[in-house]
Parts: sequence; C-alpha cells; structure tokens
Amino acid sequence: MSAEQCVIEQFDEMTENLSHALALDLDGHFERLVLCYQDRIYAFCLRYTGKPEDAEEIAQDVFVSAYRALRAYPADRIRALALRPWLYQIALNGCRNRARGKHLRLVPLQGSEDGHAEIELEADERERPDTVLERGERIREIGILVAALPERYRAAIVLRHVDGMGYAEAAAVLGEPVGTVKSKVHRGVQMLRETMDRSANEGSVRG
Repeated sequence: MSAEQCVIEQFDEMTENLSHALALDLDGHFERLVLCYQDRIYAFCLRYTGKPEDAEEIAQDVFVSAYRALRAYPADRIRALALRPWLYQIALNGCRNRARGKHLRLVPLQGSEDGHAEIELEADERERPDTVLERGERIREIGILVAALPERYRAAIVLRHVDGMGYAEAAAVLGEPVGTVKSKVHRGVQMLRETMDRSANEGSVRG
C-alpha cells in the first residue's frame, strides 16, 4: 500500500467515525466536520468558479446548509451518510446556482474527439525554486482553463484530477453512472491539453 493510499484510508476511517459522532451529538462535533472539510470544499468551489470571492461564499453556505440538513435528519440517516460525497453534492449545487444567478458566460474550450492526456498539478519539492515558481504559474493557468470548461466536464475534472476522487465517488457526487464520469473526465482532459498545446504554439510563434 502506498503512503497516499494509507492517508486516504485513514481519512475515510476518520470521517466514518465522524458521521457516527455527529449522529450522537451534532452540535458537539459539527466543528470537526468543518475543520475536516473546509479547505477541500473551498478548493473545489474555487476550481469550479475560478473566483475566490464566490468560492468563499459558496463554501460558507455549504456548511450552513449541511448543518440545517443534519438537524433535520434522524440519527440513523446521519450514521449512514458518506460525508465527503454528500458535502461535495451540496457544494456542486451551490456552484451551479451561483453560476445561473450571475448568468456567467465562460468561453468554451475547443478540441478534437481523440487522444489522451494526464494533468500534472503537483510541484516536486526537490525542484529548484525557479522551476517550482514556473510550475506554480502553470497550475494557476490550468485552474483558469478548468473554470472555462463547459460545465458538463468541469465538475468531473475537478473531482477526479484536483480532489483525487475515485470514479465511483465522483459518480456519487455527480449522480451519474461511472462510465459517464470516465467519459467526461477523458474528454475534459483532452480539451485542456489541446488548449494548453495551442497556447504554447501561439507563444512560440510570437516569440
């Protein structure tokens, strides 16, 4: 088992215990839920919207909505909750509602139907500082491109490649079959890669 898998299993065990704790004493343990997920939820909202101020407001609303829902749930339902996909569903709905309310018009990316690519979003700590800075800028550029993806691909890309969810968990968040999510991720990655390649080619021509 890799270190990453170990961390994921420990996190899953912690949140499973948390759902039981919330069922016993919601007010006493809700702060743990917020501390456990607030950074993850904010990051998801930021990648989805591309706007820090919107992401912060949506993330706050997620936990307000979650608390209200949990107050209305019987203990058995709380214990059975898969907390992470449940919270991400609330966050996704919040992002979509915010986009509809502001009538956001994001420029869709163009791309072909074939090909495959992977997104690298993590900087290597052993790299030289200037290289890390360059990659940091690339990560920000990718974030902008992700926010500009058509909505049907954007959420799947963020869940899979930014939040690191497995396809089954991402499918639970999106309410779609696993095969559909895989197809959306594959297509979204194609579009990102093609746009980045096109930008690089345009930059080399100008240079």
